[in-house]
Amino acid sequence: MTDPAITDPPGGRARGAGLRRTPLTSLHEELGATLTDFAGWLMPLRYGSETAEHKAVRSAAGLFDLSHMGELAVTGPGAADALDYALTGNLGGLAPGRARYTVICADDGGILDDLIVYRLAPEEFMVVANAANAPAVFALLSDRAAKLDAVVADRGDDYALIAIQGPRSAAILGPLTNADLTQVKYYASYPATVAGATVLLARTGYTGEDGFEIFAPPADAAAIWAALSAAGAEHGLVPAGLAARDTLRLEAGMALYGNELGPDLTPYDAGLDRLVRLDKPGDFVGRTALAARAQAAPLRRLVGLVGESRRVPRHGYGVLWDGVPVGTVTSGAPSPTLGAPIAMAYISPAVADEAARDGGAGRLAVDIRGNAEPARLVALPFYRRPA
Repeated sequence: MTDPAITDPPGGRARGAGLRRTPLTSLHEELGATLTDFAGWLMPLRYGSETAEHKAVRSAAGLFDLSHMGELAVTGPGAADALDYALTGNLGGLAPGRARYTVICADDGGILDDLIVYRLAPEEFMVVANAANAPAVFALLSDRAAKLDAVVADRGDDYALIAIQGPRSAAILGPLTNADLTQVKYYASYPATVAGATVLLARTGYTGEDGFEIFAPPADAAAIWAALSAAGAEHGLVPAGLAARDTLRLEAGMALYGNELGPDLTPYDAGLDRLVRLDKPGDFVGRTALAARAQAAPLRRLVGLVGESRRVPRHGYGVLWDGVPVGTVTSGAPSPTLGAPIAMAYISPAVADEAARDGGAGRLAVDIRGNAEPARLVALPFYRRPA
C-alpha cells in the first residue's frame, strides 16, 4: 500500500501552499526534513540520507508519519456483510482484534485500491485506504453498503498515524505502552496506551520488518513521536521519510498502488490470488469477472529483476528478451540491502518461465534510455527479515 510516485519537490523543499498538513508537519520542519507534495499532503521525503534511513530500519528502527492515510469506519449490524459484498476478502470471518489485507475491485475485476481492514468489534471495522484513493473508497463503500444495515464514515481527521518499524521496534515501544508486545500478533490490533495516550496499536507495516502502527488522537501525536524518539535514541532509531519507505517496501516485494496495482490489473495479475475469496458466501462486486479470470491463462506475471549494471530500472522502462519487448518495469530503485539496482516488472508468462531456469542470463535486459542493460530474474521478495 501507498500512493503516487515519490519524487523530489521542484527546486528543493516544497513550500506547501495549498497542501494538507499532518499533526506532525511542524515537527518535520524543525527536523529539517525535505518536504514534498504527496497525494495533496505535505509529507517528509527524507530527513537527510534516505539510504541511511533505509539501513536504520533494517538494522534498528525507523519512525514514520503516515497520517496522510485514510481511515474509514464501517459500523452496524450489517457491517461485515457490507464489507464482504464490497471487497474481495472474507471480512465476516475476521475475528475482532485482527486485521486483513484486501482489495476493492470494479465489476470487471480491476483493482481500485488495496486496503487493510481492522475488525475492532463484532459490528465495528476500520478500513485504511491509500491517501489518494480514500475519497473514492469512501464513496464506493458508501454506495455498496447502501442497501445493508451499515454506516460508512470518514474518520481520517480523528487519527494521526505513526509507524515504528525495524528489529528494535518492540524494545523501544515496550516501556512506553501498557500492551504486552509479546502477545501482540502480526496483523492484530489492540486498544492500548502509548506515552500516556489512548491509541489503537497494530502490529502491521509496509517495510518487510517487524513493527507497529499507532492510530492516535491528533493532539497526542507530537508527544508520542517525542517519547518514541527519546526511547529509541540508544537503539539507533531515526525518523524516516517516504523515500526510504518506498525502497523498503520494494525490497520486501510489496505492491504499490499505481505501479503494481491499478484498475487495469486484477489480483490474479499481481500474484494476489489469496485475496480473492470465491468460496465466501454471498455475492461480491467483481465476483463473476474474477471467477472467470481465475480459470484463464495468465496474461502477465509480476517478477523481480536485479540489474547487472549500475544503471537503475525505473517505472515504465521496457523489459527485453533477446532484444524484443516482453514487459514493463513497475517499480525500480537502488537496493541499499542488496547493493544493486532492483525492480519489479510485469512480463510475459512464457518468458518468466524460461528465465526462471537460469535467471535469463545473457537474454534478459531492461531498456534504460535506449541501452539494453542486463538483468536477471529472481524470486520475490528480494529481502526477507531474519527469522
